[in-house]
Amino acid sequence: MASPTPGGPSADPTLPTTLSTLSTLTVEETEDQFSSLSRGRTWAIIACITCIPGIGNLLAGLLTVCIPVISTELHIPPALQLWPTAAFALACGCTLLLCGAAADVLGCRRVCLLGGLFQTASALGSGLAASSTQLITLRVMAGLAASLCLPGAVGVSARVFPATTNPRRRSIAFAAMGGGQAVGFGLGLALGGVFADTIGWCWGFYTTAILNAAVLALALWALPPAVDPSSPLLSRSTLSRLVTTIDWLGALLIGVSLALLSYELAIATSPTAALQMRNPLNPILLCVSLALLPTSALWMRRQTRLNRPALIPPTLWSHPPFTAVCITVFLVWGSLNASEQLAALYLQDIRHKSPLTTSLYFLPAPIGGLLMSIATGAFLPRLRASLAVPAACLVSGIAPLLFATLCTVTGPGYWAGIFQAMALNPLGADLMYTIANLLMTAAFPVGMQALAGGVFNMLAQVGKSFGIASSALVARQVTGGIDGGMDMDMEAVLKGYRAGWCFENTPFG
Repeated sequence: MASPTPGGPSADPTLPTTLSTLSTLTVEETEDQFSSLSRGRTWAIIACITCIPGIGNLLAGLLTVCIPVISTELHIPPALQLWPTAAFALACGCTLLLCGAAADVLGCRRVCLLGGLFQTASALGSGLAASSTQLITLRVMAGLAASLCLPGAVGVSARVFPATTNPRRRSIAFAAMGGGQAVGFGLGLALGGVFADTIGWCWGFYTTAILNAAVLALALWALPPAVDPSSPLLSRSTLSRLVTTIDWLGALLIGVSLALLSYELAIATSPTAALQMRNPLNPILLCVSLALLPTSALWMRRQTRLNRPALIPPTLWSHPPFTAVCITVFLVWGSLNASEQLAALYLQDIRHKSPLTTSLYFLPAPIGGLLMSIATGAFLPRLRASLAVPAACLVSGIAPLLFATLCTVTGPGYWAGIFQAMALNPLGADLMYTIANLLMTAAFPVGMQALAGGVFNMLAQVGKSFGIASSALVARQVTGGIDGGMDMDMEAVLKGYRAGWCFENTPFG
């Protein structure tokens, strides 16, 4: 069993012994190895663990704005237009926990670098895609890359910046990672229209691939190799621990459940949803996905009782702060992404703004997210999370209300509501991301901190998918199932968007 961190939370005594001893580094050894890092090396590490996951969100934002243009050029039918976006969330959500558990065994630095390599390849391939099948396949690869990058980056940060010796740098690192997520998505939305209206959408992916390759080269130097276990990657001892210390069946149960649930959410929001849901296979798959969730919980409870590896130890859910943070992250990230998705549709379909103009409208989102991250990193040691989190979520909840009450077919003007909504929208998610990462890495033993990052980011990804899908479903139901066309009633479509924004503000805001 890992030794308790001095002045911090101790390892949960009910955790399986094999899991709590995954890492061979003690807290004291970690402090000795990384306490002498130079300021330049420290900032390079923070830049890498911020940019590598953030670029994945940049690609998602880029695709959100460019998908109408891409669909025209690649002749993607309406029934498949949702899938390039949904495929990323599908692949990422159902593999995050497994990749997080693997990162604790193989090494967080190795896994993060591997994810960055996959991300570079998928971005380059997406720009070269010549069909919908190729694009969707590459977005699945991008989702797998994000599953490797996210827990790997969290694990690197938790090990390089221990809470006992570098609390300020640790806070700055997690604040930067949180800002990178929201800023990356907002920047992707902003740049997507610029590329689509100028040199072409494919150059957005090429430019991102070049940027990712540059960050990856920096990470090879900056991220300390001592973060990883001393044993070689493919040694017999490493492979043995990979087989024996990971709850593979638990990962399979959760992965299949989330994959099927994401698939059904995508089906429910597609233009042919009414027809496809009449297919007996889809209700069956939905029931299977829902049944696998309690099944996986029972399995992990059994594993814990037998002192065997459990993917997510059930005792963690008995801690009120942990449970509250998980629920809040799920809801806040769902609200953020659904609100931005509906705003992009409103500006292009209702206001008939060009992709370039739409991108400029989204600029306050990444700027606001960046400012929030800077403020969080500076003041986090003195912030009371019990007050800061509800306040930030309340402020962010104003954004969908502004969209719902002020947006009409002809207005409002940019400075009369849209700017304010765009700027306020990411604030709650940014603060919540930082605080959640700090709490989760403190709640897990040292050898499970990458898995903790996987737990958190899985909830954020699933929340994103559920938020977008449920809001789109509400909008379609209120609109009356309009499929589109030149004779579309814009007022009816706008009424659906308003319902979606109001829905986000009640359970998600």
